[in-house]
Amino acid sequence: MDKIKLNTLHGEVAERIRDMINQGVLAPGIRVPEKELCEQLGVSRTPLREALKVLAFEGFVELLPNRGARVAKLTRATLRNTFEVMQSLEALSGELAGARVTEAELTNIEALHYQMLSHYKSGNMQEYLLINQQIHEAIVVASQNDVLIDVYKNLNHRVRRVRFTAELSNDYWSRAVGDHEAMVEALRARDGEALGAVLRRHLRDKVEISALEDMAE
Repeated sequence: MDKIKLNTLHGEVAERIRDMINQGVLAPGIRVPEKELCEQLGVSRTPLREALKVLAFEGFVELLPNRGARVAKLTRATLRNTFEVMQSLEALSGELAGARVTEAELTNIEALHYQMLSHYKSGNMQEYLLINQQIHEAIVVASQNDVLIDVYKNLNHRVRRVRFTAELSNDYWSRAVGDHEAMVEALRARDGEALGAVLRRHLRDKVEISALEDMAE
């Protein structure tokens, strides 16, 4: 891993650690190895600890009094509650995007959609999930509502390690692709009401919620 340049803000340190958590490099429940991370990233303790404060606010880590930090565990209850809020946020973003999406944004979302379909047809789930994530985020951005975008980003960070890494059954995967086809059709028609309804249903059906058997309550 490349070391971080000395003049980089603690936000980049937070981003690196966030990625480690999302990718499972730093597992839920373990203590954050501050000394090792400082050496690995080429930074001092000050930006690292500032980054940990950011990650604690986002729900990625828990700060322990005089004992550093540990990676937060995602419980079924936390995920269920978070997805319920995100369901409403995505539905609202769809309603707004239907009226506000620009031609450039629509063209980009359509291109991403076709890339995603290609990965679906080839059975490349990881690439499919990556593009899937970009589509959802692009629709939120197309809402042109800065408050909604900021709240969504914060919540999405918290559940990304589950939302976009789960193994999908063939039946769920097929239904999800059908939902995405409907999303693009509604966006082309500038039908915010239809797009919002599809997004609400799509997130409500998220397979991750039923796949949390190994997570704590």
